Amino acid sequence: MGTPRKSDKKAALDLAAWSFNITSSVGIIMVNKALMATHGFSFATTLTGLHFVTTTLMTIVFRWLGLSQPSHLPLPDLIKFVIFSNLSIVGMNVSLMWNSVGFYQIAKLCMIPASCLLEVVFDRVHYSRDTKLSIMVVLVGVAVCTVTDVSVNAKGMLAAVIAVWSTAFQQYYVHYLQRKYSLNSFNLLGHTAPAQAGSLLLVGPFVDFLLTGKRVDHFNFSSLSLFFLVLSCFIAIGVNLSQFICIGRFSAVSFQVLGHMKTVLVLFLGFLFFGKEGLNLHVVLGMILAVLGMMWYGNASAKPGGKERRSVLPVRSERHNGASEEKDGGEK
Repeated sequence: MGTPRKSDKKAALDLAAWSFNITSSVGIIMVNKALMATHGFSFATTLTGLHFVTTTLMTIVFRWLGLSQPSHLPLPDLIKFVIFSNLSIVGMNVSLMWNSVGFYQIAKLCMIPASCLLEVVFDRVHYSRDTKLSIMVVLVGVAVCTVTDVSVNAKGMLAAVIAVWSTAFQQYYVHYLQRKYSLNSFNLLGHTAPAQAGSLLLVGPFVDFLLTGKRVDHFNFSSLSLFFLVLSCFIAIGVNLSQFICIGRFSAVSFQVLGHMKTVLVLFLGFLFFGKEGLNLHVVLGMILAVLGMMWYGNASAKPGGKERRSVLPVRSERHNGASEEKDGGEK
């Protein structure tokens, strides 16, 4: 009876982690759409810096309450993580500006094969045929849903390449650092969020000015736009925390594959709340195909041999509270 109970507990925690991430991610997309499109706050990089400020405050409160234990992350690893993360944020913003929406979506889809390649090269992960095919089905389904006009230019291509690989490395590094140093999600955020908040608030206004031609300090806040800004920062705590929890429990590849459920939900909610003129047969078929692919991936990767790690990353002998549970939840 012990094994089924442990398995049921893991499944419940996995579902809770994914639900937490999907809910918070879809929520922040909707809030940011209102903040940026409706109220004109187009300073995406600065906004992300503010998100990490509130996340930093959360980690301080958790540490003060004794819910997060002291931990250690070497400075070189912290610097590399912050570089990958900030390049990912700036790269995605620049890619969206310099590329068509269709090419931007294709670049986002490329993060899955990029993450797979990192796992194969660094962790010697082997994927079964069914796992590979299920990933292809997800990619095709999301592409049918989202890719429309596709135009490419040199600087846009460079921005997309930087965005794809920096994001893949950042998400791989989350899993790597948690395993190597036995860090749980709260501890890792406690190290990375302050560094990202400071660095993004330092460079964010300059990056946003280059992208928009507007200065963030000249923006006139209304009470409603300020409300959406605060709400966005509050929801970002859940987004950042749930991302670390999900990647810690699973892997960067699984986070990317199943994370496209957010894309499908955002499309559906957009049609529901903002009009159905974009809803047509091929979009609906794409949604169905993407969801079926995600279900197939979850089943295929969970089977013996579906996704096997051929090398074991050494971890520190110390165990912080909660770290071993998240590690045990990861894919084998």
